[in-house]
Amino acid sequence: MNLIKRIFKGDPVIWIIFAILCLYSLVFVFSATSTMVYKNDDMLGPISRHFGMLVLGFTFGILVMHNIPYRYFKLGGLILPFIFVLLVITALWGVEINGEKRWLEIFGIQFQPSELAKLSLISYIALFLSKRGILTDRQIFTWILVGSLLICGAIFPTNGSTALLIFIFTLVMLFVGQTSLKRLGKLAVVLLAIGAMGFLVLKFTPESILEHIPRAVTWKARIERFFQDEPMVEANGTIKDEYYQVVHAQIAIAEGNIIGKGPGYGDQRDFLPQAYSDFIYAIILEEGGLLPGVFLLFVYLALLVRVGMIAKKCHSLYAKYLIIGCGLLLGMQAMANMAVAVHLIPVTGQPLPLISRGGTSTIISCFYIGIILSVSRFEANIGNEEDSLPEEEIKPDAGSDNTLIAEAPQIDASVEKI
Repeated sequence: MNLIKRIFKGDPVIWIIFAILCLYSLVFVFSATSTMVYKNDDMLGPISRHFGMLVLGFTFGILVMHNIPYRYFKLGGLILPFIFVLLVITALWGVEINGEKRWLEIFGIQFQPSELAKLSLISYIALFLSKRGILTDRQIFTWILVGSLLICGAIFPTNGSTALLIFIFTLVMLFVGQTSLKRLGKLAVVLLAIGAMGFLVLKFTPESILEHIPRAVTWKARIERFFQDEPMVEANGTIKDEYYQVVHAQIAIAEGNIIGKGPGYGDQRDFLPQAYSDFIYAIILEEGGLLPGVFLLFVYLALLVRVGMIAKKCHSLYAKYLIIGCGLLLGMQAMANMAVAVHLIPVTGQPLPLISRGGTSTIISCFYIGIILSVSRFEANIGNEEDSLPEEEIKPDAGSDNTLIAEAPQIDASVEKI
C-alpha cells in the first residue's frame, strides 16, 4: 500500500477517472479494430500498438509529469512560436495520410504537431491570464488572441475542425479569465460577421473555384448535409455515400438499446471507417448499451467538476488557469466526439480523449492528466501532503502570479462557479 501511495501521487479521483477511461479504451478499441485484424491477419497487432501508446503516455505523460512542479510547465507556453513553425512546416511538407498533411516525421517518428499546439497554447493562455494586475486587460486579450489566431491559422488549411475547437477553447478561457464582456462582445460580433461571410462564400461560389481552396469543398458538403432535410437512404434501401458514416453510427446506437450487444458482438464496427477513433462512441453505445454510454459521459463531466474543485484550492493564478485549461480541453474534445456520433454536429474528426485509438493524441491526453495531477500535488496539496512545496517556495514574491491573489478576489470568485 505504501508503495502504491509513493507511485500514484496526487488527487486519487483523477487517478480513478484515468483508470476508467483506459479500461473503456482497451475493451472497445480491441473490438473496434476487427477490420484491421482481418486486413493484416494479426489479431493482437492493432490493440498491442494502442496498449503500447497508453503505456508510453502513462510512463512519460503521467508518472514523470506528475512529479514535476507545475511552475516548470510555463516553458510550454514560451515555445509556442516554435510550435507555430512546426505547424507551417507540416502544412507545406508534412506526411500526407488520408489526403491531408497533418503529420510530421522526424527521425522516423510520425506525430501530429496540432496536438502539441493544444498543450502549448494551454500554458500560453494560463501564463498571460495569471498576469492580470501586471498587464492591462487589453494587453492580455491581445496577446492571447494573437497567439491563438496564429496557431489556428496554421492548422485551419488541413484541419478546420481542430482549429475551430482551439479557437472556441480560447474564447472560453478568456471568459473564465474574466476578460471584459464588452471586449468579448465586440469580438463575437466580428466573428459572426466573418462566419456569415464565409458561409455565403461557400454557398454561392462554384465548386470549380472552391476546388482550389484546401478543404473548402469538404466543409461545404458537410455543412449542407447537416442542415439539409433530405433522406439519407435511397428508395431501394441503399445508403447515400455522403451519409455513410452518419447512418451507420445511428444504426449502431439504435441496435445497442439499454444493455448493448456485448463487447465483440457489434456489427457496425465492420462498416464505420473510423470505428476505433472518430466513431468509437457509437461502438460503445452499440456493444455496451445506453447505460455504459451515459456513464462515460458522466465520467468526463466528473473530470471537469473535479478539476474545478482542485482549481478552487489553488493559490497560484497560473496553476488555476493551467488545470482549468487541461480539463476544459479534454472535456470539449470528448463532447465534440460524442456529439458527432449522435449527429448533433457535423463530422469533425475529433478523437475521444484517452479512449480512441491513436498515437500523438493518446500521449498528449496523458500529459493533460499528468499536469492536472502535478497541480493537485504541488499547489492544491491533495493526495500527498508530505510532498507539498516548502512554505518558503510558495511564498509570494515580486513578479509572481501569487502576488495577485490579494489584488484579484474576482478571479477566485470565478473559480468558485466552475
